[in-house]
This record gives sequence, C-alpha cells and structure tokens, in this order.
Amino acid sequence: MTLAARLPSYPWDELAPLREKARAFPGGAVDLSIGTPVDPVPPVIQRALAAAADAPGYPLTAGTADLRSAAAGWLARCHGVHVDPDSVLPVIGTKEFIAWLPVMLGLGPADTVVYPSLAYPTYDIGARLAGAAPVAADTPIDKDGPDSAGLLWVNSPSNPTGRVLPPGQLRDAVVWARSRGCVLASDECYIELGWSVSPVSVLHPSVCDGRYDGVLAVFSLSKRSNLAGYRAGFVTGDPSLISQLLLIRRQAGMMVPEPVQAAMVAALTDDEHAIGQRALYGARREVLIGGLTAAGFRVDHSEAGLYLWATRPGLDCWAACELLAAECGILVGPGSMYGPDGAQHIRVAFTATDERVAAAGERLHALAR
Repeated sequence: MTLAARLPSYPWDELAPLREKARAFPGGAVDLSIGTPVDPVPPVIQRALAAAADAPGYPLTAGTADLRSAAAGWLARCHGVHVDPDSVLPVIGTKEFIAWLPVMLGLGPADTVVYPSLAYPTYDIGARLAGAAPVAADTPIDKDGPDSAGLLWVNSPSNPTGRVLPPGQLRDAVVWARSRGCVLASDECYIELGWSVSPVSVLHPSVCDGRYDGVLAVFSLSKRSNLAGYRAGFVTGDPSLISQLLLIRRQAGMMVPEPVQAAMVAALTDDEHAIGQRALYGARREVLIGGLTAAGFRVDHSEAGLYLWATRPGLDCWAACELLAAECGILVGPGSMYGPDGAQHIRVAFTATDERVAAAGERLHALAR
C-alpha cells in the first residue's frame, strides 16, 4: 500500500459546492469554515523578519539561543511553566509536527495513537502515516484502554469544540500515559484564547508535578501572532524526547528558516500585540454568538479558542451548513469532519475581518426574522 493510499480525501474539499452557494449570495460569501488569520502581521514581527532577511547559511534545527530563551520566557511569564531553554525545539508549523510525531517516535502497526473523539483530523492522519492504529477516546481514558498506546494526544482548548480540560483531567491523562510508558503530547495552540475559563498547560506544576518525563506540549504562533504564513511553532517538555526529536529533525532537514526564527523571537517577547489581537477576536466572537442565538442555534462549550461549536434542533451538521450557505451566504464547517460525535454540530470560526463578521451577524439576525 502506498503512503497516499492510507489517507482519506482532504476533508475541506467536500465544502466546494457549499462555497459556490455562499459566493452567490448578495454581498458575497462570509467564509467562517477555516480558522486562518486575516489580520496583518504585527509590525514588530515584520521588522524582525526583514532585519534577518540576509540569511545565506543553513539555519539551526535546534533554534537559535535567542529563540529558545524567548519561548521559555513566554511560557514562564504567561503560563507559569518553567522549562530549560535547551528543551525548546522550533517546528515548521505545528501541523507538520502533529502529522509526523508518530513516525518520529518510531510507532508502527503494533502501536496505537489515541486522540479525542472530537478532534482536529491531523491526529488521525499522523497515525495513518506511521501505519499505527488510530483510536478516538476522550480523557480520562478507561483503565482498560489500549495497552498498545504509544502516543496519547490531548487538545485543550479543543479544536473544534473550544472545550477546556481542567487540571485534574489533564493530570489523569498524564498518569494514564506514564503508567503505560506512552508519550503524552498536548496540543496547546489556543492556550492564550480562553474566554470564560483560563486554560492550563499540561506542563504546569498542577498537572505534571513539575516532572516532564514522557510529556510534550506543542505551541503555535499562527493564531496568537497571525503567523500562519510563517509556519512558526515549537515543542517542549521531556528533555530526552526533545533530544531524540532534534536528532531526527537534523537528519531529515526539518529546519525553521532563520528569518522566521528571528520573527518568532519578536513575537514571543512582545505581549502587547497578542493582547490587541485577542480583543479583536473577542469582539467578533460576541457578534457571532448573538447572531447564531438569534437564528435558533445553541452554542455548546466554546469557552476558549477561535471557534463556536453550535447546533440547531432538527438539523444535522450538513443541513445546517446548507441552510447557512444558501440563506445567509455563510460558509461553516460540518462537525462530522471532526468525528462521528460531531454530526449535529457546526464549527464557526471567528477569524474573518470585522466587516465580514458584521455582515454574518446581520444575515443571521435576518434569518431569524
């Protein structure tokens, strides 16, 4: 079997017919289906990138000392997590890391990759790339869960639901993984976007007792700093695992470009732009909550992150997507893309411009009438 044969079709391609319907709506489409940033890259980051543009040599796979220190400083300052800068490893966007982590851990057909029942599809894709068995199961996992688990993913705040796992639940997951010699990897890309609760990192002392053995946490600058186009993220945690991952990434040439590393330093040492961006997202979130509620939708979870997890009685996810595309020109994601448990929900991103979000709000209120 070829590697491509292990993979399903790309899920967002299924939205093409709905995208055309939304575009035909008077005033054009409002695309809330994919959480891609639309606001400008902060000037402080652009300047840092430009200043480092003369970079003719190969970058350091391990990252510059400045980058590792900036990442460790941000974790300590903003999240109460203290890691050795030498245990920070930059990655070429966190999606790349998530997809290839099972391969880098040496997992294969005898192993299981466990991830949430409602989840970002790339956890499943990573298992398939490695030839491992993908298993959807929420934490805390039953004590009789798979002994073959080589990797357990947790994702808090969740994509797609916006649900935040409390420290006790994260702690249970760490205990479960350690008891089986299983690596626990925590996808914390939305950790700075808590709305009604404050997300806690798996590396926080209240979760892991200040011990990082067997634990990794993955962080992204795509949402915090509008750097999706830069492919900028990092992983940290267990020093032994980080050393192994570094060796593999050096051998494979997985290097973050040096100008991007310089931009990451600027992003991680400047909190002001992140506070401003959070305020923009918060305002857009309120507009969409008001519109969806008026249009008969109920918003579930959604206490953090960049999405609203919504349902309308009597409609499955595809019928709800069809309604919004045809009657409002709004494109959203069907919950079933994130697992069978999402069949009654839609995922609504609030990463459109203020003008487009305002248009969506007006259209949703009109639908209610």
